[in-house]
Amino acid sequence: MDCRYLSLNQMTTERWGVREAVDGCARAGIGWIGLWRHKVQEIGVTAAAKIVRDAGLHVSGLCRGGMFPAGSSLERARRIEDNRRAIVEAAELGTDVLVLVCGPPEDCTLDDARRMVEEGIAELIPYAREHGVKLGIEPLHPMFAADRSVISTLGQANDIVQRLQSGQVGVVIDVYHVWWDPNLYEQIDRCAGHIFGFHVNDWLAPVQDALMSRGMMGDGCIEIGHIRSAVEEAGYSGPVEVEIFNRKIWDTPGDDVLALMKERFAAVV
Repeated sequence: MDCRYLSLNQMTTERWGVREAVDGCARAGIGWIGLWRHKVQEIGVTAAAKIVRDAGLHVSGLCRGGMFPAGSSLERARRIEDNRRAIVEAAELGTDVLVLVCGPPEDCTLDDARRMVEEGIAELIPYAREHGVKLGIEPLHPMFAADRSVISTLGQANDIVQRLQSGQVGVVIDVYHVWWDPNLYEQIDRCAGHIFGFHVNDWLAPVQDALMSRGMMGDGCIEIGHIRSAVEEAGYSGPVEVEIFNRKIWDTPGDDVLALMKERFAAVV
């Protein structure tokens, strides 16, 4: 794939802060970066935005918002307020995409947690519209339902988008989380017009650690090119983030990671 669409998700070079990641992208000729809030908060939103802007980069998305379910109304309200802060941060950083990792069933039932996710997103729509930010629901693999997200399939995410009927709400598709789904391509077709982001990596088998077993594209079993073609046919033509949680990659010098990332992106994606 044309590397003009390549974006470094900041977690792929987890040892780097915002400045190091931006400088690395500039050296490698990568024009996009996906930022994480905890990394941005290390130096402040204003400083991070200036670093990105001065380097001539663009922010493909900010991660993460979400984490809606909670056992008390007070805690749910606190989480909505944190999402409002995330929307403001995304706007200041110059991206129109806030990635939602929707949250686990914390002190509530699974059904209630899923209801809280949809209600939380609905409550944020006017505020997101006001700030020019879109809310991208990222379904996570079912093995993360207990600790990260009760939205486990692209079909569930599409159902929420369909019910809410807002141009501010769409999906972010990460191949690691959806590649296994027998209904994947049917659901990608349903996504037409509301795909806000696309993330690539690979699935390494056997899985040693649910979170940390993502691999570089081409090192696993995901049919990345096929999925990418389907996403493009559904109308998505934006940046493609490489997001890899893997300690071996994290411990590799960042410039070497970016060089391999570019090579595999061109060859595999």
